[in-house]
Amino acid sequence: MHIGIQELPKNLEMLYFFHKGKVMLDIKLIRNNLEKVKKAIIAKHEKVNLEKILELDQLRRQKLTQVEDLKCERNKKNELISKAKQSGQDAPVAMEEMGKISDQIKALDAEVARIDAELESLMLWLPNIPADDVPEGTEEKNQVIRTWGEPKKKDFPAKPHWDLGKNLGLFELDRAAKLSGSSFSMFTGLGARLERALLNFMLDTHIREGYKEVAPPYLVNRKTITGTGQLPKLEDEMYYSAKDEFFLIPTSEVPLTNFYQDEIIPGELLPIYLTSATPCFRREAGASGKDTRGILRVHQFNKVEMVHFVAEDQSAASLEKLVHDAEGILQQLGLTYRVVLLATGDMSFSSAKTYDLELWAPGVERWLEVSSCSNCTDFQARRANIRYKMKGGKPKFVHTLNGSGVAIPRLMVAILENYQEADGHIKIPPVLVPYMGGVTVL
Repeated sequence: MHIGIQELPKNLEMLYFFHKGKVMLDIKLIRNNLEKVKKAIIAKHEKVNLEKILELDQLRRQKLTQVEDLKCERNKKNELISKAKQSGQDAPVAMEEMGKISDQIKALDAEVARIDAELESLMLWLPNIPADDVPEGTEEKNQVIRTWGEPKKKDFPAKPHWDLGKNLGLFELDRAAKLSGSSFSMFTGLGARLERALLNFMLDTHIREGYKEVAPPYLVNRKTITGTGQLPKLEDEMYYSAKDEFFLIPTSEVPLTNFYQDEIIPGELLPIYLTSATPCFRREAGASGKDTRGILRVHQFNKVEMVHFVAEDQSAASLEKLVHDAEGILQQLGLTYRVVLLATGDMSFSSAKTYDLELWAPGVERWLEVSSCSNCTDFQARRANIRYKMKGGKPKFVHTLNGSGVAIPRLMVAILENYQEADGHIKIPPVLVPYMGGVTVL
């Protein structure tokens, strides 16, 4: 089956560890569950030359068999030479033949290395396989699992957040556009204070729930962003400095998930929960031609992220905890939301199962996605080479999960539009009043 063709990545030097099976999908999974892999590729709308992958895998195994046979033959020649020397004789023919065999092995090793590079360049485009309980199809097949609260109806016409923010001086869209261009925002005055209050409130909440706070770098290298699956697929959607070979992070999932890159975690430390508040940088904001008004889609925004490292048997339960922790934020803020299980065609490249949390915003009369909680199983761990080891056991790839806990812009939209008063002012959710220094109304 031929499903598209991808070019080699720009930096072949980043192709590493294939021969040890430490990146992407397990090649054995592809050999033994070919139809399942094909189904995942089609479901996630990816373009992968699966025929070429299987062809290269078979060729690679053939070459390795040849290498092993040649090594056995070389060992025999070496024994003949050793015995000849012990008896005081020379073995020129055997030495010449052994030299030729060594040259053949060297040539085959180089060929295997070339095959490894080409094979990995193709396998980097293979998506994670959806879990069995994920509904098949596109966005229309997404399933609403539960709803918390009821969409509030105002006894006055609800204003959209862009009018509320402008009237109260909470953010400056025109000035942000003057500084940076369209799809940028700038919170000001009490708007900036509310954003800071939300970030501190969310971090404090997650830390109490057992998360370790991390303040990661906002610039990462190619290997790191390949580890979480953004590269090579999403390279055109990220900000990149070619001079320094750095990418601005699209989410702190990238540095947090790579926290243990190329490491073996002591199994007794699992589960590990990390959280962080960082800016996120995304070039694709507004590219679809919708949500271009207000702060629904912007190139830069702040977000609190949660990342889990767990053993395989903890994976499913960990996803439920991740969703629960994100829900807890929204419940404390008194916001109506719903939990949606995404269908195969609406999930991310790296995810095996994803729940979205959507807030109700009465001003724009829409449900707004504010968090995606995903179980990536061992997909990212293979790419980033993250394993764990129980005492007396062998190293295994850890399972990684990530979720927004939560993103600021649409959270701000929901707060402004749900807590607006008839006179245009905004009530502060009670849980945020201490973080606002006692301010109760905007």
